[in-house]
Amino acid sequence: MEKDLKHHWDTTYERAKIEKLGWYEESPGPSLQLINKCNFTKSASLLNVGAGASTLIDELLKSGFENIIANDLSSKALDKLKLRLGNDESKIHWIVDDLTQPKELNNLEPIDLWHDRAVLHFFYKEEEQVTYFNLIRKLVKQNGFVIIAAFNLNGATKCSGLPVFRFDENILQEKLGGSFQLIEAFNYTYTMPMGETREYVYTLFKRVN
Repeated sequence: MEKDLKHHWDTTYERAKIEKLGWYEESPGPSLQLINKCNFTKSASLLNVGAGASTLIDELLKSGFENIIANDLSSKALDKLKLRLGNDESKIHWIVDDLTQPKELNNLEPIDLWHDRAVLHFFYKEEEQVTYFNLIRKLVKQNGFVIIAAFNLNGATKCSGLPVFRFDENILQEKLGGSFQLIEAFNYTYTMPMGETREYVYTLFKRVN
């Protein structure tokens, strides 16, 4: 299954221009809004899972963050992001790994932020979700934060030809468990590059114990 998904995403990123992908954001405004609420120091460890060619990495670098980790299942996606960053790519810790069968991610030191926009909803199976949330609980420090943005209950049922699982803040709270406190949640209508819209829920949680 990992090989099939890796092939799917490698092919997707090889065939399409980044700016035409259905999840491309010219500016990751909602994510930055939530990150700003966390009051991180510039040395905080920030993990962006499913980074793809996310412009969030660019914005974090511009803001002076010094410990950014970019993960994706697709090496092709990360290659495009590295190309865009130019010399700045050396400032990022790159990890090609599967969130549902993590290997290298398991060896990370504890992190201050787990950020996921538009990855979790592709984990349709219960066992995939269990592994995903176990990894969060393993990696995020006490007083660290989790930002998850996924299709909400009114969102699409498929994306990039794959079935998706839809969430709201209550489902995410249940999945994360009592060690995490919901700080903020809001619904957000994202406009795709081709003009269609997708309904997301954005959530910010803090690890309290």
